[in-house]
Amino acid sequence: MKFADFILTGSVKAEVQASDKQGAIRELVRSLVDAGGIKKDDCDGIVKAIIKREELGSTGIGRGIAVPHTKHSCVDRLVGTVAVSREGIDFDSLDCEKVNLFFLLISPPDAPGDHLRALEHITRQLKDDSFCRFLKQSDTQDKILDLLKEADANVYVK
Repeated sequence: MKFADFILTGSVKAEVQASDKQGAIRELVRSLVDAGGIKKDDCDGIVKAIIKREELGSTGIGRGIAVPHTKHSCVDRLVGTVAVSREGIDFDSLDCEKVNLFFLLISPPDAPGDHLRALEHITRQLKDDSFCRFLKQSDTQDKILDLLKEADANVYVK
């Protein structure tokens, strides 16, 4: 699996405006609505599902990274987005640090394999410090998309 398989290019955000966890989740889900990945009427339900998932344990995995995700019946294929926050957002991360990089995923309930493969791909790429550093420094949507393409071409994986 590659980022190109599930990241909606029009949803990628170079600067998250939200200042808290729920606001960031809502902003990322709305970016998927704006990009045509989900219907506007499904936005609130998806936000609630992601927040419910967060209550089980934060998807703030440390090193300034969060991967909020959920399975939801409103999507018929895996969709996702990437966003950067310069200031960082308190996301109840495992290391108690603010989050600068967000990878949000929504998958259909009947496609757990795709969901897991996408999480695995994200996790593998995020292990590379250069990829994370360049992503955190990306200040435009185009720069983020270029990095994702490079990652898909295995530039960062050792």
